[in-house]
Amino acid sequence: MEDKRYNTEKRDGIVFGLDIGTRNVVGTVGCMIDGEFHVVAEVMKQHKTRAMLDGQIHNISRVAEVISEVKEELEAKIGHTLTEVCIAAAGRVLVTETTKVAYEYSEETVVTDEDLHTLNLMGVDQAKKQLDSREDAKYRFYCVGYSVVKYYLNGELFGSLEGHKASKIEEEIIATFLPEDVVDGLYSAVERAGLEVANLTLEPIAAMNVAIPENFRMLNIALVDVGAGTSDLCITKDGSIAAYGMIPYAGDELTEVIVQAYLVDFATAEQIKIDSTENDEVIFKDIMGIEHTIKSEEVWKLLEETKEKITNAVSDRIKELNGDKPVAAAFVVGGGGKVHGFTTALSEKLGIMSERVALRGEESMHDIIFDEKGIKKDPLLVTPIGICLNYYEQRNSFIMIHFNGDMMKLYDNGKLTVIDAALQAGYKTEELFPRRGKEITVSVNGINRMIRGEEGESAKVTMDGESVGMNTPLKRNCDITISPSTVGVGATCQVKDLEEYTTDNLYFVVNQKRIACPKFLEVNGVLESPDYELHDGDRVENRNYYTVGQLAKFMDIQLDPNGEINVNNRASSLDTLVYENFTVDLDTINYASMDDSYIAGENDIDDDQDYKSDNSESYDGDIDDNDPEDMLDTATENQNSETAIVENKAENKDDNKGIPIRVYINGSQYTITGKIKYVFVDIFNVFPFDINESNGRGVYTTINGENCGYVQPIQDGDKIEIGWKDK
Repeated sequence: MEDKRYNTEKRDGIVFGLDIGTRNVVGTVGCMIDGEFHVVAEVMKQHKTRAMLDGQIHNISRVAEVISEVKEELEAKIGHTLTEVCIAAAGRVLVTETTKVAYEYSEETVVTDEDLHTLNLMGVDQAKKQLDSREDAKYRFYCVGYSVVKYYLNGELFGSLEGHKASKIEEEIIATFLPEDVVDGLYSAVERAGLEVANLTLEPIAAMNVAIPENFRMLNIALVDVGAGTSDLCITKDGSIAAYGMIPYAGDELTEVIVQAYLVDFATAEQIKIDSTENDEVIFKDIMGIEHTIKSEEVWKLLEETKEKITNAVSDRIKELNGDKPVAAAFVVGGGGKVHGFTTALSEKLGIMSERVALRGEESMHDIIFDEKGIKKDPLLVTPIGICLNYYEQRNSFIMIHFNGDMMKLYDNGKLTVIDAALQAGYKTEELFPRRGKEITVSVNGINRMIRGEEGESAKVTMDGESVGMNTPLKRNCDITISPSTVGVGATCQVKDLEEYTTDNLYFVVNQKRIACPKFLEVNGVLESPDYELHDGDRVENRNYYTVGQLAKFMDIQLDPNGEINVNNRASSLDTLVYENFTVDLDTINYASMDDSYIAGENDIDDDQDYKSDNSESYDGDIDDNDPEDMLDTATENQNSETAIVENKAENKDDNKGIPIRVYINGSQYTITGKIKYVFVDIFNVFPFDINESNGRGVYTTINGENCGYVQPIQDGDKIEIGWKDK
């Protein structure tokens, strides 16, 4: 009959937990009273056949039969029908991925909870991609949970990010996944036994709830659940679960050795293993019906080699999960860990004191009250009780929804939102949030500058016909439709859009007038028009000089073809480079046409004013404007700069004394003669280049692969390239 005491208002609901193991099915019924968990009834049944292997159901109907038997015995003990059950998936099928993700802001920003949620989703998405890319990922996986291991703020380790200002936030995250067929198998077996799943958790999490309380998790501890088919591992440190793991060796490995050595069936071998841990002698019958009595020490010796193999594997996996170092302590639960000498062997492999590796049983259950008489507090009960406790801490299960017309099953951790469904359906994170068009990056005066594309539209989401957001909680059987976000228009920028364009002036003194001329921009060494469309990787620089010819053209004055040109009082040409505050004296035909729009001062300037440069030498900068008209003048006059003229006047009185050089122009060899020294424009004396083919295009010029100007010196053997740039 039912104990009336459990009908009091103090009771926080009866819960039925079921640990469906490889060898046993353990059922626990209990409830919370005044913060303590009371075990009302406990039933353990062994599988009659090997219906489960390595923690995975192979014969659903046989497993369902054992579940039904456990359920019926529990119902008889407590006096009423059980309809809902809490279960756990084995660590054998648990897959974890650890990854690190980062999010950079365009400018320093206060971190919000929404930012952290987005960062978490990026981490889960990246972990799923890692899992899908692995060769052994044969199944469709569900993400059943994730934990943030570490946060970083601008590269520094931080405990919490919300509310801080940051340019970049990062996190290390561990995401946990289950294969679809494993979940379906568990649900099918339970449903065949007439039960409905109220909550599904993971066996390592369930065991952790009992074996390692929250206040212990600041310590670096390993939990080892040695079951029948697998040994499941869990590592804690810094207050959270840091890693999960598994090795495919456990109690069945030991049992198989006994089967072969003593010629017994599997069930008898299991009993021999159990008896050897509890009694001095073991009595059994082999398959021939012959009865044997042996010392337990004989069984221990028989299992020694296999025990060493298992503890070696467990130790190696613990160290791997813990950053290639041993943990501070290890707790062992599960029946396989009860084998004689298991904890001692594990401590030796880990290299820690034997006192710090121990079976976790009765001492971990001081808050567990066993109301049913005769139940022994045992490591075998840690996981089934943990399954029950998890029901109170986090009621969860799989729920069904309709997503874009298809049915979908999701693991309900109590926090499911639309975005979880979208990620489960295979949407990438970038498909759910507005996507900017492709950006371009250009270098402006040596500093990289990113020009962003336009932002696209957010994904459109409806739930049951109503427009909702990505963080809207899911409802059972809801109908969700999602249209992916769109990509915005790619970045566009013309030279004239840059703030550096014509925002500053250069000042020259022309015929004793201070002239203000706008600074123009060069792109990749070439003076481009204001409408030039910038491309990714372009190098943009303010040009800080004019040629005499460009200066006259800008001022719209006509030079006297028979007149003189002087820059800083030295004879010059149209190609001479004029820098800030240089003085230029020109013989003009229409000097009066110079209007006030570019004259910096109203009065004439005397020769002794500061506008006149103290520099008596003219610059011969190494980059020219690549203007086809100037090229024609250059080629015709064969004048490259005032400096070149001065130097060559003395050296080239007789062209026959010049030193010839051989250069390669666009792959062909040419010989240039007549000078002691040569600059780029001298190639036009031997190389045909038709400037009338420009069609609005600029010119590219290089010497030995490097961009150059027309007055750059050239040497014997140089490889020169010249041609028209694409529009």
